[in-house]
Amino acid sequence: MSLVSVEGLQKSYGDVHAVQGISFAVTEGEIFGLVGPNGAGKTTTLEIMEGLKAADSGTVTIAGVDVLRHPEKVKQLIGVQLQATAMFEKLTVAETLDLFRSFYDKSLPTADLLGFVSLEEKAGALTAELSGGQRQRLSIAMALVNDPTVVFLDEPTTGLDPQARRNLWDVVLSLRQRGKTIILTTHYMEEAERLCDRVAIVDGGKVIALDTVRGLIDGLGRQRAIEFQTRASATEEEYAAITGVERVILQRGAEEGEGAARQVILYCGDLQHSLSSLMEARAAKGWDVSGLQVRDATLEDVFLELTGRLLRE
Repeated sequence: MSLVSVEGLQKSYGDVHAVQGISFAVTEGEIFGLVGPNGAGKTTTLEIMEGLKAADSGTVTIAGVDVLRHPEKVKQLIGVQLQATAMFEKLTVAETLDLFRSFYDKSLPTADLLGFVSLEEKAGALTAELSGGQRQRLSIAMALVNDPTVVFLDEPTTGLDPQARRNLWDVVLSLRQRGKTIILTTHYMEEAERLCDRVAIVDGGKVIALDTVRGLIDGLGRQRAIEFQTRASATEEEYAAITGVERVILQRGAEEGEGAARQVILYCGDLQHSLSSLMEARAAKGWDVSGLQVRDATLEDVFLELTGRLLRE
């Protein structure tokens, strides 16, 4: 049985249709991801689910509570880490958690919260003194003060360096080990692949695909990609003629004008033959090839298949 159910959510701002009929369900103990580009409708969907915004139509139920009818009641069941969390810069980390604990009828001890996000040594530090990664961990601790059933994380690692991002991933996975149900948004496909049990890909305010990460990637029907940079003026047709290549993606780099470097992605079903054929074409036509890598297909490739563009564009 689903712990969270979302049915036919609609939300518009004038002529802008931010959310257009989004539906999905989340089971207990699951990490469920809403992934897609900025402006896809992910945050608006989360804010409706959290009771922060009213939907134009549709329903949201969390642990049997109708969020749209009883937003105050559901706030006792959920924890929310917003995309940008404002903190009282003159309060210490421990004082901040004590303040948020006072908002609820029940709460976890401050020492336990600090330990969970590894901020014990920062308990007496002012929030203004924290690094970006430490602030994000504190914001997650603030979302856990009421020992919530469902935890919402909105772009939890945006702006963090790679090490801080991975540290936060460990915190999220630890939450699942504690039996929490987690709903997160991200535009980092690697993050969704690492954390999520199931993923809904959102674009233009709609869910365009929903499955496990493995199920979405397997649905491509092609598992390998050859990626490289080149200044060669080869056409898409020339790359498509390489043995075993099933799809070609050409991307302009940051440089402009003739001879500018391009990113090339070749999706192939027979990697060995495609690599050999690429090297033969390179030698015969004088193509420069740099940064060549062979990789498995990813959620980024799924998004490309569904929308015709890469998420990082």
